[in-house]
Amino acid sequence: MNKKELHIFELAEPVVESLDYSLIEVEYKKEGKDWFLRFYLDKPGGITLDDCVRGSEVLAEKLDEWDIIDGHYFLDVSSPGAERPIKTEKDLETTLNNGIYVKTYQHIDGEQEWTGILTEYDDSSVTIKYRDKTREKTVTVDRDKIAVIRKAVLV
Repeated sequence: MNKKELHIFELAEPVVESLDYSLIEVEYKKEGKDWFLRFYLDKPGGITLDDCVRGSEVLAEKLDEWDIIDGHYFLDVSSPGAERPIKTEKDLETTLNNGIYVKTYQHIDGEQEWTGILTEYDDSSVTIKYRDKTREKTVTVDRDKIAVIRKAVLV
């Protein structure tokens, strides 16, 4: 997040939490000629369309009060999606014993991508139980070697 996004996140997080949602991410970016301010919300069981409407109404009112963005922009409040990036320790905590996808910068034991169950994590690594063509395996990956980490829907 850039400084503006971080500032908006810090202002909006308690507002979002007062609605019993979690604020996952804030994006403020230009697309074509238009500016978009996006809030990604989550809650146990997932965010519904009604939750997005409620969040949008409350955040729009607060943004008017705060008056921190010059000019016109479009407000977008949505779910981060079922396979959203994992960005925080809390994200790892809620993903424990659930589906995860990890891709590393370089190969580890001949592999570079894993989709499986997050079985453990700590400050320096994540452990994934996955199935290859013939059997179940486990891999522990140093977090500083991870290029992409996100939740995964397993079928």
